[in-house]
Amino acid sequence: MGESKITMLGTGNAMCTRCYNTCFMFRTPGGGLLVDGGGGNGIFRQLHRADIGFDQISNIFVTHVHTDHLLGIIWLIRKLSPMIFRGKREGTVTIYCHNEVKSAIEQLCAIMMPHKICSALGETIILREVANGETVTIDDMTITFFDVESDKTKQFGFRALMPDGKRVVCLGDEPYNERNETHVRDCDWLLCEAFCLYRDREQFRPYEKHHSTALDAGRIAAELGVKNLLLYHTEDTRLTMRRPAYTAEAAQHFKGNIVVPDDIETVTL
Repeated sequence: MGESKITMLGTGNAMCTRCYNTCFMFRTPGGGLLVDGGGGNGIFRQLHRADIGFDQISNIFVTHVHTDHLLGIIWLIRKLSPMIFRGKREGTVTIYCHNEVKSAIEQLCAIMMPHKICSALGETIILREVANGETVTIDDMTITFFDVESDKTKQFGFRALMPDGKRVVCLGDEPYNERNETHVRDCDWLLCEAFCLYRDREQFRPYEKHHSTALDAGRIAAELGVKNLLLYHTEDTRLTMRRPAYTAEAAQHFKGNIVVPDDIETVTL
């Protein structure tokens, strides 16, 4: 059996300009899943840099409606729907999302897209609404979606059972909520936002924005028996020092493997 990998197309938070907004692509022996799309048509540049053809994407999950996660998906719809309609690629594209994301996509397409593309929603582009706690099979992955209990806007994360049996949990861009302990405890990989370093909290004010720090992420990973911790959705002021600094801070609590990837970096799960 081949290895499952995650390619980080973007690792930055909403206001970053030196790296792309957080989104990533799972690639498994039997398929793949794009999670979020960043904030614009820069998604095409990131996919190109990662050697991932946008026309190869068949499954997408959108965590929530914030611009830095959703707008790249609108660009993908704009590009992929005509290709499918004209027979330039086979099959449909399924976008998994909760009801508020589904409504936002429909509204944005109605405002911004040609009528023929809007009318293709449900035909070439399938908006597949998922519920809290629902489990679906996507290619060779089993995905359970869950509400991350955001104080800002409705957001779903997920637990993915990979083909080799490893459990990967994504908390979106929100801090861990103890009501999701059953999803997170003892997982093989925890994908967790770290808005900034704890030492820089006065500068970036993560707690006012309902985000966590690298120190917080390390503490949660240690408390819940996580095996590997991947940090993303960071600020971008010191990218050359981000990996060692965030790793060192998370390691104050967590003694397992810590990964702080750059844009376009691929990690074997």
